Amino acid sequence: MSRVALVTGGTRGIGEAISTALKDAGYSVAANYCGNDEAAKAFTERTGIPAYKFDVGDYEAVKNGIEKIAGDLGPVDVLINNAGITRDGTMHKMTFEQWHQVIDTNLGSCFNCSRAVIEAMRERGFGRIVNIGSINGQAGQYGQVNYAAAKSGIHGFTKALAQEGAAKGITVNAVAPGYVDTEMVRAVPPDVLDKIVKRIPVGRLGTPQDIARTVLFLVADDAGFITGATVSVNGGQHMY
Repeated sequence: MSRVALVTGGTRGIGEAISTALKDAGYSVAANYCGNDEAAKAFTERTGIPAYKFDVGDYEAVKNGIEKIAGDLGPVDVLINNAGITRDGTMHKMTFEQWHQVIDTNLGSCFNCSRAVIEAMRERGFGRIVNIGSINGQAGQYGQVNYAAAKSGIHGFTKALAQEGAAKGITVNAVAPGYVDTEMVRAVPPDVLDKIVKRIPVGRLGTPQDIARTVLFLVADDAGFITGATVSVNGGQHMY
């Protein structure tokens, strides 16, 4: 029986690439989404992967959503905490809502989703959790105190949970992407994007598949001796 994997924010961008890579590798995949019904429907039609709508920033919604997934596919063996949003602005202009929306969705979701699966993983003696951080959580970024704080928090969350899960066969790792060719990055003005690419030693943006391949390696049964790690996938832009 194939292992069950849940990818939050799994119907678009990096999340879609991770969901597809896991399915191609033989996992039974559930992709979570929150807002875009049309994109989620198109994703399922294109990939055959079921999409489940719930807000990962809402503890009860996560609990109910993961119970639904477990009923449909089986208990979650592999959790990819990928969901994330941006609400950029400098601190002196940032609103309380902009701060909390990003913290709740990007960091709070890691607690909500991990809490919903961790007990069953401990009972079964196996689990793989991969949290998607960011180069901006490692290096900081002007106008992103909320996003950088949330992503930096993910890196600390990963190390602490890795220590708790290790004796029970649960590994917890993070992947910190650099600038990846997604819809969000393509919205950056061309002159600004050109400057970003010039700062990347390999000379290009990353691809969603670059991130997906890294995740696939970390969740494999054979990767049981790797835990508490943050793998930077950024083309050499920030060596941390």
